[in-house]
Amino acid sequence: MSPRAPLRRRTCLAGGMAGAGWLALAPRGAWAGAQLEEPLSDTVRTALSAAVAEAPPPRLEFATTAEREAHARWRDRAGALLARHKPLQQVRAEFLDTAWYESRRAGLQTALMLGLVQIESGFRKYAISPAGARGYMQVMPFWARLIGDGDESRLFHLQTNLRFGCTILRHYLDRERGDLFMALGRYNGSRGRAEYPQAVLAAHRQWPDA
Repeated sequence: MSPRAPLRRRTCLAGGMAGAGWLALAPRGAWAGAQLEEPLSDTVRTALSAAVAEAPPPRLEFATTAEREAHARWRDRAGALLARHKPLQQVRAEFLDTAWYESRRAGLQTALMLGLVQIESGFRKYAISPAGARGYMQVMPFWARLIGDGDESRLFHLQTNLRFGCTILRHYLDRERGDLFMALGRYNGSRGRAEYPQAVLAAHRQWPDA
């Protein structure tokens, strides 16, 4: 499945940041920010609520053996990078399968989503920012009230957090008409500033495409 919409980068972000070397100097979670609570139309709120509420499949499903094998190869490559954050193989596999499913479900590149998680939380499940954003994708609690069931504690659940985060980023991409630079800034609460989009895109380039 390919992303639902192209993720456009501004030319100034295409180069200039080395990625692995630069990010090794950045403290984990240094860029964690806070999405800003903004009014949502009834139509948008209903659509977002439906997006986070749909039940996931009990397991990943592939149309062909070749697709299943390709996914396994991707998970092995991504798992090797993730090992320093999550040393247990079973935990890595669960995280990557969930990330793969939720990102593709939202029409996002999985590598982009992994780069965002790397910058936002350093892959820490129970990370909390000074503004109160929670979990892997640093989702602000007000989203649980706006489009969820109101239970903020569920934002620490793996699939719930990734589903909210991917749904929110997809929403911001749609609002910004596919402009990834602006959508990432909006996700971080720093719209229009370059530091955060540059950091996420540098991290994104470290991860293999799913």
